[in-house]
Amino acid sequence: MTEFIELLFLMIMGHAVADYPLQTDAMASGKNRNKPIDLTKVPKGQKIINSVWVYWLSAHSLTHSAAIFLISGSYWIAILEFLAHWLIDFLKCDNYTNIHQDQFLHVLCKVIWCCLLVL
Repeated sequence: MTEFIELLFLMIMGHAVADYPLQTDAMASGKNRNKPIDLTKVPKGQKIINSVWVYWLSAHSLTHSAAIFLISGSYWIAILEFLAHWLIDFLKCDNYTNIHQDQFLHVLCKVIWCCLLVL
């Protein structure tokens, strides 16, 4: 049980670091396909559709995946983290969930990863 709690604590710390200090303002708004584009930052003559949101969301999810890999040493759990984080954030950006539900789902995933690794 001690191993489970220690691993969960490390994963939640990794989540906090990846979701807050490592997530820049550009990434936080860029990953949301519904976020209005700042027209002052779009070069003249270029389309203003946010067509790169998938790259921002994927990069953010990969940051979380890397944290989980560094903590667990498991590629499979890191892949599951990438997929889960991508989907959970996509749902939040599309207003299917709010910030509280989003964070709850992320922590729930960490509990599941620890169960798969330890139990």
